[in-house]
Amino acid sequence: MAAKDYNVIISDRAASELKNHIAFLARVSPDAAKRLHKELISEIESLAFMPESFPWLYHELLPKNKYRKKLAAKRYLLIYQIKGSTVYLDYILDCRRDYRNLL
Repeated sequence: MAAKDYNVIISDRAASELKNHIAFLARVSPDAAKRLHKELISEIESLAFMPESFPWLYHELLPKNKYRKKLAAKRYLLIYQIKGSTVYLDYILDCRRDYRNLL
């Protein structure tokens, strides 16, 4: 594997959201929760490589070209920004919810 291009920093909010998503699923299926956790962590770690290849997140309340988005595990949106050589993961949102109201 190539050397990492970016450092990835997970905000307290994103870490809390990750924990909540996993805990919610664990109530139904602990095995599915473990798989989801593994997949989301892998997707987050992959942001260290070419994070600029994912599209901008556009919303009328957000500054233009500030946040990028990446779909992870089929239904979770990783919302992040790039500053220098660091990726700041700010949100992990479930796309089944109206996430625009959360921003």
